[in-house]
Parts: sequence; C-alpha cells; structure tokens
Amino acid sequence: MTQTSNRKWLSEIAIVLGLSLGASAVYSLLSLVIKLTSPEGLGGSHTTINISYSDNQVIDLTYQLLGIGFGVVPALLALFLLSRDLPSDDQQGWLGNFFGKFNLTTWLRAVTLAAVIGIPGIGLYFAARAFGLAAKVIPTELGAYWWTIPVLILAAARAAFVEEVIVVGYLFDRLGRVGASKLQTNVIGAVIRGSYHLYQGFGGFIGNAVMGLAFGWAYQRWGRLLPLVIAHWIMDAVVFIGYAFVARLIP
Repeated sequence: MTQTSNRKWLSEIAIVLGLSLGASAVYSLLSLVIKLTSPEGLGGSHTTINISYSDNQVIDLTYQLLGIGFGVVPALLALFLLSRDLPSDDQQGWLGNFFGKFNLTTWLRAVTLAAVIGIPGIGLYFAARAFGLAAKVIPTELGAYWWTIPVLILAAARAAFVEEVIVVGYLFDRLGRVGASKLQTNVIGAVIRGSYHLYQGFGGFIGNAVMGLAFGWAYQRWGRLLPLVIAHWIMDAVVFIGYAFVARLIP
C-alpha cells in the first residue's frame, strides 16, 4: 500500500465522517462540555433524542419524516463508495452478500446481540446516573399522535442503518485498506461510536464503546451487517417506544 493510496483513503474517511457521525461526535463533545460547566452539572442535566419541532402535528410529522429521510443519505453515500470499488462483474448481489439474508440465523444473532448489549446497557445507564456520570436521557418528547409510534420505529431504523453502515461496514473496509489490524479497526470504530454519544455523558461513551467492540467482533466473525442493524434497531425501538408508552400513562 503506497503512501499516496493511504492518504486517499484517509481523506475519504475524513470526508464521510465529517458529513455524518464525525460531525456528530464534535457536537456531542461540545454538548458534554456545556453540561459539565453548567450550574447543575452533568448529573443534573438532561438530553432529548427525538425532539418535537412544532405544536402543529402535520408540520411536526413532516419535519420528522424529512429528518429521517435526509438522515440516511450519508449511509447511502458510504454504500455507493464501497460498491464503486468492486469490479463490474461483482456488482450483482453485492448488497445481499454485504448485509446478509433475512433468515432465522440472522434474527437469532440479532436478538442475542440486542439482549447481551441492551440489558446490561440499561443497568450501566442507571449506575452512571447514580454516580453523576450521565445526563438524564429523554428518548422522545413527541406528542401522543397517531403517527408517534411509527415515526419512532422509523427513527430507530434510521439510527441503526446509518451507524452500522458507516461505523462498521464502511469504516472497517477503509481502515483495512490503510493497513489497520482487525483489533485496531475494532477499537477505532468503538471509540468513534462512543464519541458521538458523549452528549449523554461518560456513561453513554463507555456503554456505546463496549457495544461497538461487541458489534465489531460480531461483524468480523460473521461477515454480515444485517444482524447488527436489526439488533441496533431492536434496542433503540424498545427504548423509544417504551418511553413513549410509559409517558402516556404518566399524568
């Protein structure tokens, strides 16, 4: 691998991350600094993931759908860049090989990953809150409209698709091209994943970095992205919808 080639791949990585999760990491770090320096401190702060944009439900729904739609574009760019590197005779069926098939094995792997990471993750969040190492996370503030649950499901799917495509599928390929080992690649991906969750506090960074290590290991072992996307979607959907449902029951 020549030095020129390395610069090319590293430049492309910087651009893709700068358009997506890398920018989120910078804003997340700034959000953490603001919380740490606020009078209430990190433990007394809160952060909302799915925010409402208008009291008018039609306008709010429009904003939500546009945000979800435009939000997946960086992941589509990453997929385009990955597919462009393949020989023309490898194009057919590439996405299927990359993501994997919707079969029982895929679902079992996804559910197992979601349980192994999601359940301890909830415990870590409450522990971090108890020690003042995490802000209070409000998964959604959307009103109780007919479209709330479907939009939250789509929002969870968008987050899962974008994060796993970019941080695992794309980044692992590109880091491999510049000579990073599997361990180095996995650690870098985990740190990036944790960094754009710093707005939640140090607990959010640690929990998501651990998730990144587990997901990275699973991808390197299985060679398929779909179990990771489904597992991530399950975890986010449970949190988003569960909070929205409970919020409806609380006066």
